[in-house]
Amino acid sequence: MTAISAADFQTVLSRCGIALQALEGKDITVHSPIDGTELASLAALPGAQVPPVIDHAVQAFKQWRLVPAPVRGELVRLWGEELRSAKADIGHVISCEVGKIAQEGLGEVQEGVDICEFALGLSRQLHGKTIVSERPGHRIMEQYHPLGPVAVITAFNFPSAVFAWNAAVALVCGNPVIFKPSDKAPLSGLATFKALERAIARFGDRAPAGLAQIVLGGAAVAEALVDSPRIALVSATGSSRMGRTVGPKVAARFGKRILELGGNNAMVVTPAADLDLAVRAIVFSAVGTAGQRCTSLRRLIVHRDVKQPLLDRLLPAYRSLRIGNPLQPDTLVGPLINQASFEALQHSLSQALKDGGHLLTGGQRQLEQQFPQGFYVAPAIVDMPAQTSIVRHETFAPLLYVLSYDELEQAIALNNDVPQGLSSCIFSNDLREVELFLSAAGSDCGMANVNIGPSGAEIGGAFGGEKETGGDRESGSDAWKQYMRRTTNTINYSRELPLAQGIQFG
Repeated sequence: MTAISAADFQTVLSRCGIALQALEGKDITVHSPIDGTELASLAALPGAQVPPVIDHAVQAFKQWRLVPAPVRGELVRLWGEELRSAKADIGHVISCEVGKIAQEGLGEVQEGVDICEFALGLSRQLHGKTIVSERPGHRIMEQYHPLGPVAVITAFNFPSAVFAWNAAVALVCGNPVIFKPSDKAPLSGLATFKALERAIARFGDRAPAGLAQIVLGGAAVAEALVDSPRIALVSATGSSRMGRTVGPKVAARFGKRILELGGNNAMVVTPAADLDLAVRAIVFSAVGTAGQRCTSLRRLIVHRDVKQPLLDRLLPAYRSLRIGNPLQPDTLVGPLINQASFEALQHSLSQALKDGGHLLTGGQRQLEQQFPQGFYVAPAIVDMPAQTSIVRHETFAPLLYVLSYDELEQAIALNNDVPQGLSSCIFSNDLREVELFLSAAGSDCGMANVNIGPSGAEIGGAFGGEKETGGDRESGSDAWKQYMRRTTNTINYSRELPLAQGIQFG
């Protein structure tokens, strides 16, 4: 059964500015996870043709860095307008291409709108510091200057928002961008990029040629960007395995990188928690995007005294979830991206049961007869006797492990005892518990929340995590500093030449 009308989808792509005929090839075949429908067959850029793309970005940088930052902000304002205007169409492309439910597809485009608004304000706040000098007649200041071409390499699960997070900030910071979308979701990336192209056209000749470019392809294209010393910053989103390849390559040429990698996110539920509130957060965090967010909830660490009352609320909620075609308005759980993801889930479930886990609900394939080429699954909950190696491994699917604890310090230790360190949260109305969780002795993750789940971050805060998550930050707060170079300036406005540290020379 086909859930997607090819003609209707082509119409949506056309409204987004995508002319498939011009991109046609046999290198990248895009299938919808909804029902396996072939959405497009695209040509990939050979790795050998990436250097001319970088050449254009280098030339664009020489001009764009001289444009005043508030003027650069006008470009991202226009991009935000274009994204808002095309929100429904881009959201539909995301749902068809990666299987997100309609609300999540729209929400992802809204993240792009929001980051453009943030970057517009940021364009007037790229300020440094004035520092008091120990020497009379001297002043010290810090400035931030544009860095250079930025390569943005994205993953399938956020094919639009992550590019927007990076590109909007990079552009106001004075940098050209080269975008390589995931080969699992190039159409969503193209639709988002086309909105930027329309904004650049409205912005006029103040934007140099080569300011924003997109390259389609696989590993060869990514490697060419990562290896080039003319790419000042590589922002790459993906698995920790990918980060182990990208990170050393960029470091070997002394480049800058932003790595957003794996997450194995936990929620601690204490006896002082509002259990009804916790259940709502668990369900969205664990099953939203079919468990394919880097911030998806994967471990539920519950005090023994409230474990059963919590499960008594949670299991019925799981069993009532509407699984199906994400284009239907009442669907809450769409498909996994492909068969490999389904098989990885089954492997993790099998290993968890071998480790003594008890399957409480879910894990079975759904709708196989209706969508034989779609991999839908009932979100699973497994009660584990301990945090075994499979629990410490990130499974990119709706699989939630339940662990028990007696003392809060034990729960914090469980939270931290995984290789990843992206997001975490605690549900408690006890001030002492909350403050301990947020303290230096608490969660070791880049994001630690209170009475809200680990996923669904707003763009105003810096996004990122520690350990195998990468250690970097993007999006809000002062993440913009990673897209600029800092220079410290000492100005002598006296007629003397005193040396620092009181040194006498000659």
